[in-house]
Order: sequence, then C-alpha cells, then structure tokens
Amino acid sequence: MLQIQNVVVSFDVLKEKFLCDLGACHGACCVEGDAGAPLEPEEVEKIEELLPIIWDDLAAEAREVIDKQGVAYTDCEGDLVTSIVNGKDCVFTCYDDKGCCFCAIEKAYREGKTRFLKPVSCHLYPIRVKDFGTFKGVNYNRWDVCKAAVLLGQKENLPVYKFLKEPLIRKFGAGWYAELETAVDEMKRQGLLPR
Repeated sequence: MLQIQNVVVSFDVLKEKFLCDLGACHGACCVEGDAGAPLEPEEVEKIEELLPIIWDDLAAEAREVIDKQGVAYTDCEGDLVTSIVNGKDCVFTCYDDKGCCFCAIEKAYREGKTRFLKPVSCHLYPIRVKDFGTFKGVNYNRWDVCKAAVLLGQKENLPVYKFLKEPLIRKFGAGWYAELETAVDEMKRQGLLPR
C-alpha cells in the first residue's frame, strides 16, 4: 500500500496494466453486475438536472424505472447507486447499431450539452474508492468482463494509475496525482515497482 495524503492506494493500481478495449467488451461494465454504479450524493442532483437533456436517449424501460424509483437507490450494502433495469443495465446505458453500449450522460457531455461527464465512479473504473472516514482506500477491481482491457494494457504497458490519470485528478486533484507520480518514480528507483 502507498499513502498519498489521506488516500491509501493499493499496489495493484500501480503495477497492474489496463486499457479499455470497447471493441472487445462492448461496454459490458455498464450492463453486468448486481447493482448500479456507485454515486456521490451531489451527483444525484446533477443527474436529475440532466434528465430532460438525455431523456430521449434512454430506453423506454429505463424511463419507467426512473419514473418509479428515481435515478438512484440504496443497494444491499447501503451504497447509493444508479438505478438499473431488470437487475442488470444501468438506466443510462444506450446502445449503438453494433450493439455496443455507451452512457447517455457521457454522450450529452461529448455533444457539449452538459459540463457533467458522468459519475466519478464510472470514470474511475476499474478503480473503486472506499471511504473509511479518516482516509479513503483506492483499489483495483478485477472483473472477467475486462479481460480484453487487461491484455491491451499489458500490450501497451499502461499501468492502471496512468490509464486513469484524468479521473484520478478529477477525484483527488492535480497536486495529489503529482505526489502519486513522484512516489511511484521513487518506488521504481528503489526496485519496489517494475520500470
């Protein structure tokens, strides 16, 4: 483990390789699993404000779920998460003509319709952040649906923390990320991490 300020980072985040391969997985992380994506409380309000912008991009079933329970719910572990359709798809999942799923929120962002990219937990994936009160834990989440991303990351020699530089800065700040890079460089110099 590596501690930067009040954030403890798993070594797996520093040494494991990862690079999303959407052509191989077709966005399975948005449709697989037993709960929606973790949300921060302030994100619910931002998403609710976005609904008129993205409503027409959502599936009819997703709109029904949102009408009944809202954009989020509390899962069995007590976490606030995005609502899901049929125990599977995130309500914000949309599909292109090739069957590849994408996020309606991110689509609106890329079209310049909002300044909110998507929930930070989605942006950070495959990293999961756990709040322990006085500190946060940053862990790499291994999942079979991401095998192609691991292989591509190994091929490109891209560590998880470098792949996720932008969302890590979004979550913890540029200064924090600079400290992380300095610590990683020192660990490489000492032979604690591969170069």
